[in-house]
Amino acid sequence: MARRRPAWMFVGYAALWVLLLALLPWWLGLPVLLALAAAVLLLQQRLSAPHAGLIRHALRWGLPGWLFALQRALGSDAFAWGAALLGALVGYTLLAGLEAWLDRDLRRAPPGPPAAEWPELAHAPIGPPAEIIELLPPQWHEARGELPDPLGGAVHCEPGGCRFDDGTRVDARDGVIRIAFSPGGRWFAACSGKRGVLLWDRQRDRRHRLRNWQLCGWYREQPWLTRREGTVPLALAAVLGQDADEPPRTRPRT
Repeated sequence: MARRRPAWMFVGYAALWVLLLALLPWWLGLPVLLALAAAVLLLQQRLSAPHAGLIRHALRWGLPGWLFALQRALGSDAFAWGAALLGALVGYTLLAGLEAWLDRDLRRAPPGPPAAEWPELAHAPIGPPAEIIELLPPQWHEARGELPDPLGGAVHCEPGGCRFDDGTRVDARDGVIRIAFSPGGRWFAACSGKRGVLLWDRQRDRRHRLRNWQLCGWYREQPWLTRREGTVPLALAAVLGQDADEPPRTRPRT
């Protein structure tokens, strides 16, 4: 890291710069100031920030030195001092306009978001935002005869299970008492004589036989289940103990 120069050194350099322009003839100091203004104006993109700042300081401090040389050339009388004061007014006005034009990009930049105060941080919620889950209750149908399939065709209910028009069968040992489809038709649910439910993911062709679980409802085309009435429902992924996109776990055969 570059060592910062003390303030007295900067003031000393500025005083020497003012004295130099005051001792030079005005017709030599004026081209120097104009050259500095042209450099900072035309080479704005090429100059580094420290060099551009140095040239700006040279213009600010060099203008009074050049005005002193001008009034000295005019005779140092009242008219000369009046001309010097008028030149100071015009010169610093032009210098302020030049710096405003150079800093136009900084003024156009959108302000950053305000930093949150500690009361706002104290009342801010912790963790991910809560999500309100509203389950759609399943529409159960008695497993008798022929029932419409939401994906097209029909499902034929038989004593040992159900048969779809494409030839797919869903069998249950204790028979099927009632069936239900998810709102989009992706899932097929069947209840047998014993306490439990059979779920078939028709999109991925996965079947889950869940004992002692009841289908509570659907949310985002996924089944939610519960152990008994009044308990908190759980998503199928939580019941299976795996992610929704994870393949089903199977026990190794012995």
